[in-house]
Amino acid sequence: MSTKIDIDKLDFAFQAIVNTYTGKTYAVEALIRNTEELGFKSIQDFFDYLYKEQILFKFDILLREKAIKKFKKIDIKKIKLFYNIDNRILSMPDFQVGLTSKLLEAEELEQNTICFELTEHHSFDDENLLKKIIQIYKKHNFNIAIDDFGTGISGLHLLYISEANFIKIDRFFINEINRDSKKRLFCSSVVEMAHIMGMKVIAEGIETIEEYYTCKEIKADYVQGFLISKPTINTNLIQKTYSKCRALFKKDRRASNNNFIDKAYIERILPLNINSSLHELFIYFKNNTQNTFVPIINNEKKIEGVIYEVDIKELSYSQYGLSLAKNVSFKTKLKTYIKPVLEIDITWGIDKALEMFHLRNDSKGIFVRRDDTYYGFINLNNLLSLSYKRNLEIAQNQNPLTKLPGNKQIDNFIQKVFKKNINAHIVYFDFNDFKPFNDYYGFRQGDRAILMFSEILQKNISNEHFVAHIGGDDFFVGFLEKDFEEVYSLIHKSQVDFKNCASSLYSEEDLKNKFIFAKDRFGVDRKFDLLSVSAAIIEIKKNCQLETFNSNLSKIKKYSKEVPYPLAICCNL
Repeated sequence: MSTKIDIDKLDFAFQAIVNTYTGKTYAVEALIRNTEELGFKSIQDFFDYLYKEQILFKFDILLREKAIKKFKKIDIKKIKLFYNIDNRILSMPDFQVGLTSKLLEAEELEQNTICFELTEHHSFDDENLLKKIIQIYKKHNFNIAIDDFGTGISGLHLLYISEANFIKIDRFFINEINRDSKKRLFCSSVVEMAHIMGMKVIAEGIETIEEYYTCKEIKADYVQGFLISKPTINTNLIQKTYSKCRALFKKDRRASNNNFIDKAYIERILPLNINSSLHELFIYFKNNTQNTFVPIINNEKKIEGVIYEVDIKELSYSQYGLSLAKNVSFKTKLKTYIKPVLEIDITWGIDKALEMFHLRNDSKGIFVRRDDTYYGFINLNNLLSLSYKRNLEIAQNQNPLTKLPGNKQIDNFIQKVFKKNINAHIVYFDFNDFKPFNDYYGFRQGDRAILMFSEILQKNISNEHFVAHIGGDDFFVGFLEKDFEEVYSLIHKSQVDFKNCASSLYSEEDLKNKFIFAKDRFGVDRKFDLLSVSAAIIEIKKNCQLETFNSNLSKIKKYSKEVPYPLAICCNL
């Protein structure tokens, strides 16, 4: 049966996996092509046939060789090859380990060049065998990725037993993630979990600019998809850097100027290469007596972890250890002593650094990478200083009651919109008849109403948008690059939710009457409706002038008080 399969008819296309922030190609994924020429309806049908005929492993090795040989033709140094494994190869009678190492050696490629992608498309009949194979792969310095993460019920189980290097979030969750708050919450949780466990995250199937920006905001390390590059059979089309991705990052208008990590707080601790000898490690600590650990980097200058002096101290001070270290014929790998570290990208900012550190409070600090390579280390004292500095900055610029950003940040937001010529929606909220309510029920009940609306806004509007408190009963929300229909829906829902919730602030009698008697600004007693909130939406198109915005603002705020729904105006000249 196997003679019917002409493997020469099969080919591989490669799709780039690039750094989210730099656009540099980190890896390519090998995608098999032309199975239909062999008479199969799909790639899955092809592999199902190989499995049924008990020749899956045999042909997988042939395909690996084909993919590796073609990958070698890509003229980009130190990129990785992601290769999909059908986990059913483990049950093949001819399965064995060690063949991939020979294939890489023949092409003069390092072991960690290849990353095997595991999926849960087929159940693992023998979990212990899978664990054993993964351990062997990792021992041989191969990387492991969990592919299509989130699409099956056993993804977390696979993640746990594999101790993967990468998680690839499936396209289903990336599709319109910018519009779907549940997808965003799921993916941001996956990213956070992965980073705490020392894994990198790849967002698969990115097709729009908005999807890219959302994946960048939730701190996905790498991106893959048609927006960056389509799979190509021509290896000459694989680029070293995808300028479109780099340009998108540079043009990202949502970055906070106040959230950067001051480089003065980052120690530039000299690292050691993972291929260094044990003797070089001993000499390092002897020459750097102030260091209690040494960062270990690989040939790509990416951090592998740290080695603590205390873990090798006994060995370094013993005669046996010194003799062992000087023995050239005996090579002890530093990997034996490496401990995992907490790592962030310098572009993530202070808030994310502090958040990750608090989630892993057993860490002595946090390591920083820049352009995907080791940059330095922030120790505990510097983290505390950064935390104090950040908290002070936030406290100085937030409303004391709601803790939301105040007028300074609002002004910065508006200036940014006009300075960078961004499509935006700006919303002003104002309570209706708040003063009579506050006078009638007292300021404590008034504060409860303000806090109630603050909580409603924060519940209805995701933190990718800007929610602020102007003061008193006035609130502000800013949306960037958002559809008007979605903005209108969120704002109207917030109005309805507040009117319903505010009813709990009234006495039964006033609630039954649907009004209160209170003095107006002239001291005259009259009826006032129960609390509600007006909303004025200003849609700002590109090339709108700040003067036009200001002149329209007062008008629409006035007219919005007369209707129970959001009132909107477009500012585009």
